[in-house]
This record gives sequence, structure tokens and C-alpha cells, in this order.
Amino acid sequence: MHRRDFLATTALLSLGLPFSAEAFAQAAAETPVRGGVLNVAVSPEPTLLTSAFITTMNIGQVSSKVLEGLVSYDLNLQPVPALATSWNTAPDGLTTTFHLRKGVRWHDGKDFTAADVKYTLLEVWKTLHPFGRAAFANVTAVDTPDPHTVVIRLSSPAPYLLNYINTYGAQILPRHIYEGKDVLSNPANNAPIGTGPFVFKEWVKGSHVRLERNPNYWQKDQPYLDGVVFRFIPDAAARTVALEAGEIDVALGSSIPLSNLNRFRDKQRYAINLDDGRYLATIFLTQFNVRKPYFGDKRVRQALAYAIDRNALLKVVFLGYGKPATGPVPSSVINYYSPDTRQYPFDLKKAATLLDEAGLKPGKDGKRLKITLDYDGGGGVNASRPAEFIKQSLARVGVEVELRAGDTATYLRRVFTDQDYDLMISSLHRLPDPTLGVQRLFWTKNIIKGAPWTNGSGYSNPQLDQIMEAAGREADVAKRKALIKSWQQIVQEDVPVLDLVEQTWVTVSTARFRKRTAQGDGLFASYADAWLRPRA
Repeated sequence: MHRRDFLATTALLSLGLPFSAEAFAQAAAETPVRGGVLNVAVSPEPTLLTSAFITTMNIGQVSSKVLEGLVSYDLNLQPVPALATSWNTAPDGLTTTFHLRKGVRWHDGKDFTAADVKYTLLEVWKTLHPFGRAAFANVTAVDTPDPHTVVIRLSSPAPYLLNYINTYGAQILPRHIYEGKDVLSNPANNAPIGTGPFVFKEWVKGSHVRLERNPNYWQKDQPYLDGVVFRFIPDAAARTVALEAGEIDVALGSSIPLSNLNRFRDKQRYAINLDDGRYLATIFLTQFNVRKPYFGDKRVRQALAYAIDRNALLKVVFLGYGKPATGPVPSSVINYYSPDTRQYPFDLKKAATLLDEAGLKPGKDGKRLKITLDYDGGGGVNASRPAEFIKQSLARVGVEVELRAGDTATYLRRVFTDQDYDLMISSLHRLPDPTLGVQRLFWTKNIIKGAPWTNGSGYSNPQLDQIMEAAGREADVAKRKALIKSWQQIVQEDVPVLDLVEQTWVTVSTARFRKRTAQGDGLFASYADAWLRPRA
């Protein structure tokens, strides 16, 4: 670890983080101030403005102020009411009923009803949404006995369903705008009509999206703000300067480089929130292409697992924001996390022994193997740092790594379409339930050529498939936990995916920004309860 990296890490860890708990406690005791326009930095610029069929974070950060889901999630990732006021699941797990909020209107004045939920579930989430195809796969019918009741009928229990019905996972679209038209090309995708606290007004490409207060919002007296402007500032240094100058009030999704966070340590001027991304449960990983002969041998995969020092990676690259990963389910997913799995502590001798056993002995030049490592070059310097770290780590056991940085399209094509790679790195969301966010990486049926963020390693284990599928339909909580623990043990033994760091998403804001309620899915908060303190 270089001295400059140690000093940067020490400075960051001395900030006394998180600030968020303190800031929310103070805000709860304050009287909200009405008026003002909130300026938010989002990067990169979204490609459209609805999350109903796409999970890209920057899209959800904007669209969640206009469109809503049935629930949101508290800091313990428990569902709390949004467009649904209550819900219940039948004892056999085959029926879930949602009671919808009354008096809600779409921004064009039409009534929000159960028909909107039914349409969006069957025609959008179940058919077009990358996670929704799995989350709602067991849905056989949706009944709407009255305008404010939705009854979801299932072929087998789906205990994970309540973990995926917020504005990120299940954003509701207006049926009268979408029905009978192509969902993917609907003009409303770029000029959304929602039920949320803010109304879409304009999108100036390359510059900003502007939203204005919804005067007819269902939550009495909210929103407090007159509007929200999302500003697209491609350069990370420029985002930092804009926040310091007060030109923006909030920078979402770690859009301020971690190395710059020490500039925002003054609690009187700034707040740093480490809780907004709990719902995503993101893990930084490297994935093996097990189709390659050398990576088809699990001893080679295990060797490379021993060769990477997760603690050093966390300190040097992520500057202490997160924790070393111990398996495919993050420790934040407390209902299903199991530490009782095979671990790979940093051990170069063990790595070398396993490589020898696999027949990859060093040549005269000390090299055993030459491989490629692909990463998304669209991530800039932040994406290259972990790639360089892994390259240097593997060189110490005689594995030569060629780094290949492509734009996002090239990277995804190499990994998921051409399958022309050895290692790849990425940050992938695991979500509050393993069936939703983890199974996709290991399930044989999810080896789908050309489909991003599926089982790109090509790993297939029929025993594991059976366990994952059984967990997906098991209604008994204790039995389901046991299945998911077994699943983690198998994955950690085979390591087709090497989970390295449980990432922390960092939101930085000025002290003017106040929000009454802390959320585990705060990256996609509606901001109905947000306000701005007057300038001093």
C-alpha cells in the first residue's frame, strides 16, 4: 500500500462517518421549509426516464420522483407503504393482496387504479424487466375485484416478491398511456406521466431534466420543494467543484470520487450518507469464463481467489468504503447471509500450490499463464484502478494479465455475446433476496447469449440449480434459509464468480438539503419529504 493511499484512507476514515443518522435525526426535529429548487448531480445522463423495464441506476434516480412503486424500504429493508397502504399473503403463499391508496391521480388528471398495476405487472414487469422476469415468473393471474385492490395469484410461493415492488424494481406505468402501444418506444418513456410528487417539465439533452412540484400529490402538504433539477456533469472533478460552490445540492450514487470526500468533512456545511444504497446490496467482483480450459478447473479459480488481498483492495481502491466480501450474499442481507462457507484468505503460497496441482507450473520466466481481464472503460479512472490492482496481484503468482478496456457496448458484447474473455470485473446488485439478485449469476437457465448481467461465466451445476429453484418456491422461512445457505456453500467451493468487496454507495449533499425519512432505497427516494434550508 503506497504512503499516499494510506494517508488518503486514514483521512477518509477519520471523518466519523456516517453523517446520515445524525442528519436525519436533526431533520426530524425541524419544521420543513417550503419552496426552492433542489439541484442534483446524476452521472451519466440517463438514456430514458422510466425504470419500469430497465434497472440502470441513473434512470431510477430521476424517474423515481415522477413515477412510483407500491412500497419503499426502510433502513432495515422492510417494506413501508407508498402506493399500496397494506398487503397480506395467504398462508399457502399462493395469493398476495395489495390494498391501494385512494384519491391518487396521474399527472394528467386520470385516476390511478388497480388496472394500472395489473397492466404493468403482466405486460411490462413480467415480460420486459430484467429482474422482473424472475421476480414475477410464478404469477399466473392478477385480479382486480375493485379499483383499489390487486390480488396476485401464483403457481407456487414467491417469498421474495415483497422485496421487489418499489420504484426501482416495479415502477407502475399509466395503463391509459401505454396499453395498445409499443412499451419500449412509447414517447412517455422520455416525458413520463406519473403519480409522484414532481411533474416532468423538460429534458435538455446534455444538460438537465427539470421537474416541478405536483400540486395534487396524494401526500398532504407534500412535496415541500418547488422543483428538482437533475444536472448531468460528466467530469467527476467538475461535480466536486460544483458541490463545493453550492451549484448542486446533492451528488448521488458515489458520483463524487472517494478520493475527494475529505473535502466534505465539515459537518456544518455537508452531509455524507452511506445508507441510501443498502437496498442494492452491491458487490464488486471478478468473474471467470469457465468455458476456458484453465478456468474450467476449479483449482485454478480457487488459486486466484487466494492471490487477491481483499483487505488491501478495500483500502487502496475503495478507500475503506465497504467491507471484504465473504460470498455471493452480502452481509447486509441479514436474513440469508451465511459466513459458514469456504473462505480464501490472502495466501500466495496456497495459490501457487493449487496452480502447480492444476499443471500450471511456472516457466523459466516465472510465468504460468497469460489471460485477459475486461472492464468497462466508461468507468474511467475509477474502473481502471481495481483492474490494475488485480493485474498486479495475479502477477505475484505468475499469471500475466492483459487489461482490455472497452466502452460499455464493447465490454458487454465481449462478455455476454461473444464470450471472448478470461476475467471480467463489475459491480453487481444482489438486492434484499438472493433469488432476485444472486441466482441470475449461477443458474444454468440464465446462460443467455447476448443478455447482459446474466450467467456470463457459463457455469452450470445441476445440483445447485435444483437448490436455487427449490429456494425460490419454498414458503417455509427456516427451510428456505437452509437451502440458501447450502447454495452459498456450493458457490464458494466452486467460485465461478469471485466476490471481492461489499460496496458502499455514497451520497454527498450540502447541509441545506434536508430529508425527513431515512430509506434503505434512498438512491431512489421520491424527495416528497425533502426540503432546502434557506441560505445563510
